[in-house]
Amino acid sequence: MHRVKNKMKRIEVVAAVLRKEGKIFCAQRKDEGPLAKKWEFPGGKIETGETREEALVRELYEELNIQVQVGDFIMTIEHQYPTFHITMHAYYCNMDNAILELSEHLDSKWLNPIQLGQLDWAEADIPIVKKVMGAE
Repeated sequence: MHRVKNKMKRIEVVAAVLRKEGKIFCAQRKDEGPLAKKWEFPGGKIETGETREEALVRELYEELNIQVQVGDFIMTIEHQYPTFHITMHAYYCNMDNAILELSEHLDSKWLNPIQLGQLDWAEADIPIVKKVMGAE
């Protein structure tokens, strides 16, 4: 007798907590997909052969047209959404003084850490929000 395992899609991503003048960068997802309009820390999928740090540098350049220096590791989150499982590695990042250009997001804000709880965050980002709010 064969058992068919339900193969849930698994994704491994990196996320950046960008800090500038005491504020934290927050990005709002586009109005599509299961996480439409939710707030998140920018980042994306790790490509084959990339380190987490290399993926962060590439993703932030692609999404926001900025150069970043990856700083301290914050935490890794394992989260089960209804249609996929995500493993997200979060890092503090410092950016150059360039102006951010949104190409993948609907909106963005720079908030004081204490204000982060006001946004409707993607579920997987919430542990990072709580840690950043408590750590700043």
